Amino acid sequence: MSAGSQDAQSIDEPKSGRPSRRRRIWIIFALIVIAFLLAVCWVGLRAITVKDGLIKSQELIGQVQDGEGEVDDVLPELSESAASAGAAASDPVWWVMEWIPVVGDNLKGVRLAAQSLDALVNDVALPVMGNEDSTGSITERLLEATDDQATHITELADGLEYVSKSPFLVSVVREGVDQVDEVMSAAAPMIGVLPTLLGGEGQRKYLLVFQNNAETLALGGSAAAQTLVKVDEGSISIGAQGDSGNYQNGVAVDVDVPPSATELYTSYLVDHINTSMSRPDFPTAAKIMRAWWQRDIADDEIAGVVSIDPLALSRILKATGPIELASGEVLSEENAVSLLLSEVYGRWDSYKEPELVDGFFADTAAAVFDKIATGDFDLKDMLWAITESASHGSVLVWSDDEQVADAIEGAKISGVLPADNANVTTMGIYFNNSNGSKIDYFTETATTATAVCEADAATFTATASLTLPLTQRQAEALPRYVQSMTFGARFRDWIFVYGPPGTTLADATFNGDEVSVMHRDIDDLGRPVVAFEAWFDPGDSVDVTATFVGGDGDYGPLEVRTNPMVRGAKPVVTDGCGG
Repeated sequence: MSAGSQDAQSIDEPKSGRPSRRRRIWIIFALIVIAFLLAVCWVGLRAITVKDGLIKSQELIGQVQDGEGEVDDVLPELSESAASAGAAASDPVWWVMEWIPVVGDNLKGVRLAAQSLDALVNDVALPVMGNEDSTGSITERLLEATDDQATHITELADGLEYVSKSPFLVSVVREGVDQVDEVMSAAAPMIGVLPTLLGGEGQRKYLLVFQNNAETLALGGSAAAQTLVKVDEGSISIGAQGDSGNYQNGVAVDVDVPPSATELYTSYLVDHINTSMSRPDFPTAAKIMRAWWQRDIADDEIAGVVSIDPLALSRILKATGPIELASGEVLSEENAVSLLLSEVYGRWDSYKEPELVDGFFADTAAAVFDKIATGDFDLKDMLWAITESASHGSVLVWSDDEQVADAIEGAKISGVLPADNANVTTMGIYFNNSNGSKIDYFTETATTATAVCEADAATFTATASLTLPLTQRQAEALPRYVQSMTFGARFRDWIFVYGPPGTTLADATFNGDEVSVMHRDIDDLGRPVVAFEAWFDPGDSVDVTATFVGGDGDYGPLEVRTNPMVRGAKPVVTDGCGG
């Protein structure tokens, strides 16, 4: 072959190779497109499964919430639908598609919502509810389930919170993500701390305080009885018990409280155990109660303080069912409040036989606690009882454990007034029985709050009303211990109104024959406070009003915090600030 022919061939080779490479590129591109379309179709089919599972799960949860189905009956089907949605969304192809801009955020949100529901139902609720093969008490099963799943659920909650902020979520996905995110943001912190709370890391001791709403105070009532509770590896037992007769009343405990607290509530806040609940700040009360116990009962290492009252107990009895007491009578959700706050004082003279009254309270606490500790209760009703009681201030929790404190921060169960107005603008209205009677089983209270916002100012007005709907003869027929210790059938309340943070007191007015302003120039808990003193007789009604003014800042929705009263009306709120 000549040199010219070889050169021509070498020149032609690259030309003939170009179409071949182009074909390969197009084939590869076509395969990628086909693979992508197949992936889209696959994810689409999986999405249908996820959607059906989530919708079915929501329907079943709604049935339970509306009282149309029992948890035991619904749980198997709920478990199946949640597992189906979670498994479909966990597909590897689905995970790869999440990396696609815009669309990926929606896929990620759906996956996390499905996996979260699956984890809560199948990895926590189902094992805790148990079946015929389950062993251990409900608290022991709760410890095991949360210990296994705490990290996983926390990661899911963090992921949901992150993706919920994406601007690319379509409306239907955003709605579902927000619903599950709300549940997970509440559940995950508690699930995260339950292993510690339930003694999974060693025995924990808690002080359970029983408040008496018949002698009302800001956080509930007189701290009438206390019980030491021990928790170890999910097993719960009762330790020592105490009552007001076990303490050195008149000798203050060594707890650091701000001057504003003792100015408003006097030294009785720290030198008389029954009035430890006077200030509307449960961390203050819990530290005082712990100090009383450690000084006068036993130097126990106490990890936290929990408070309940008979109003909460009546709801808890809905979950446990009636409980037989040592006396032979039956305590139920229908009679708990009247028996513990009124009838007991007609059985024994608390001045002459205080040990009988205290013994009855102690026996009642032990019987209820034993019932709860065995786990023999309806879980759905118990969750409702705790949630409802916490929303009304009848269940309060404090711990000096940082993780526990973070988990309950901002929740009503912490018994702390919000420090600012960002999420909610809160006014506090509190009735404090100030003469040691047990008359508040009968008193009726009402509270109202109004917010008005103008161009450069905001005005907040709160009114508190108190009525004793008894005749003089009825009041004088009450047991002496129910009447005032000093004044008989004549009574006195101190009424405290806390304004929103950042406001100042503008006016304080009142109606009633013997009502006066005690304090109006004290700030407490980062808020302006006005304190009224009101004397009242059977048949009397008194009301007080406080007005506070603030600047033109942002105010969250207006809310009222007040005592959990036996006969307290629901606060009436009129919010003119657009919160």
